[in-house]
Amino acid sequence: MEITNVTEYEAIAKEKLPKMVYDYYASGAEDQWTLEENRNAFARILFRPRILIDVSRIDMTTTILGFKISMPIMVAPTAMQKMAHPEGEYATARAASAAGTIMTLSSWATSSVEEVASTGPGIRFFQLYVYKNRKVVEQLVRRAERAGFKAIALTVDTPRLGRRESDIKNRFTLPPHLTLKNFEGLDLGKMDEANDSGLASYVSGQIDRTLSWKDVQWLQTITKMPILVKGVITGEDARIAVQAGAAGIIVSNHGARQLDYVPATISALEEVVKATQGRIPVFLDGGVRRGTDVFKALALGASGIFIGRPVVFSLAAEGEAGVRKVLQMLRDEFELTMALSGCRTLKEITRNHITTEWDTPRPLARL
Repeated sequence: MEITNVTEYEAIAKEKLPKMVYDYYASGAEDQWTLEENRNAFARILFRPRILIDVSRIDMTTTILGFKISMPIMVAPTAMQKMAHPEGEYATARAASAAGTIMTLSSWATSSVEEVASTGPGIRFFQLYVYKNRKVVEQLVRRAERAGFKAIALTVDTPRLGRRESDIKNRFTLPPHLTLKNFEGLDLGKMDEANDSGLASYVSGQIDRTLSWKDVQWLQTITKMPILVKGVITGEDARIAVQAGAAGIIVSNHGARQLDYVPATISALEEVVKATQGRIPVFLDGGVRRGTDVFKALALGASGIFIGRPVVFSLAAEGEAGVRKVLQMLRDEFELTMALSGCRTLKEITRNHITTEWDTPRPLARL
């Protein structure tokens, strides 16, 4: 049966994957209210398309931190991709590169920074968790830089792991044939069996709860790579991120896997964009499943978006070809949305192309 949209991959992944693995990828925190809201909030934003504009040529290219990419659709960091498919992060890296876009590699990847770099050319970012042992962090950042990674996406919403109840029920742990490859030589590559979630135990043992803004500044002293702060959802923190020297912000609620009952990222986006006053780019992840979602994010001021679950689900279903197809489908849908909205370049996508629940009724523009 022909797959015609991104969401269809989830059901295929559910059929193919062991329950523990599917549940790990699919679930959110606690009541999973935010998990649903990440999708539902997009559905409450409507279009105000402009007509009779020559849309025979559409240009979706953009520049992110100085790197030219084919479209504002990038790959978010997702952990342990070899649980989804034997080729794991290798397949994802090749698919992103073929699509002319950026891949973000997770700290908790089942392939190392060097292995991913060896797949060939491509613009890649590295997602970083800060471990209690800062020597480990320094080593990892240096390795990423040496392997040609171009930026650090610092995850800041995980001083402790969110409560993901299916992981507790399933006693989630990394399958025995896999390791967290970046930490293999440091005796941090294995996850112990636990009475609840093996990952939650790993995080509480290894990840630094004291992480604060001063560490964002410390990171800048150990690397030349620009730092994106991933996990900002308020204007207050956006302002501090700018002051702390962040090169960009990723508005993210960690795929609704950390604190439940935070707003959908698309609902938090505009507040963050306004707070940064155009000084640094703002990106979004969480809930993007359609080209229309991409357009809505850009209309609210995002410079680009990242997709997470669609990558692991399509990877589980069809390997590299699945990830390529997801990126292609989103690209095609986004191009069509631009054309039908009367936008030929990303610059032409404006706030006036959408209407949200929080808009004040607009007076008719004077001609």
